[in-house]
Amino acid sequence: MWDVVNGSEATQPEAEDVHGTLRKWKIRTGKAMFVLKTTVEEDVLEHIRDAKTPKEAWDTFAKLFSKKNDTKLQLLENELLLVAQRDMTIAQYFHKVKSLCREISELDPEAPIGDTRMKRIIIYGLKLEFRSFVAAIQGWQTQPSLVEFENLLAGQEALAKQM
Repeated sequence: MWDVVNGSEATQPEAEDVHGTLRKWKIRTGKAMFVLKTTVEEDVLEHIRDAKTPKEAWDTFAKLFSKKNDTKLQLLENELLLVAQRDMTIAQYFHKVKSLCREISELDPEAPIGDTRMKRIIIYGLKLEFRSFVAAIQGWQTQPSLVEFENLLAGQEALAKQM
């Protein structure tokens, strides 16, 4: 039934022909509307109750859910801007930042968050005790990868615990 929702049969044929094209289209669109209206929750159904065609209903869903994705994206970006290590270990902190970045990148594939930006975000939220160590690393001619950076910081964290 996808053809009547968003494919080659999404628009109504002009007039009835010998093959009963218009009648067949109306039957298929009726079935598609039935499926759409019986498989969604009541609160979502309200948005498509007056839709005339499956395409119109589907387009309404697309707009509705893309708004929710925009809202979720905004919430995730806000959380990323506020993330700080606080009482997390280096491993926990890196995992938190990477998870947020992955979710944001999935919701907005046009603007994925790369390793360089992720490192800047991580550095910004690190505990103060790691700042001088990070400054030393930033002076290196060849910068470590994100994984190497995490390992270096985890090593520093382990040293600090031993002392």
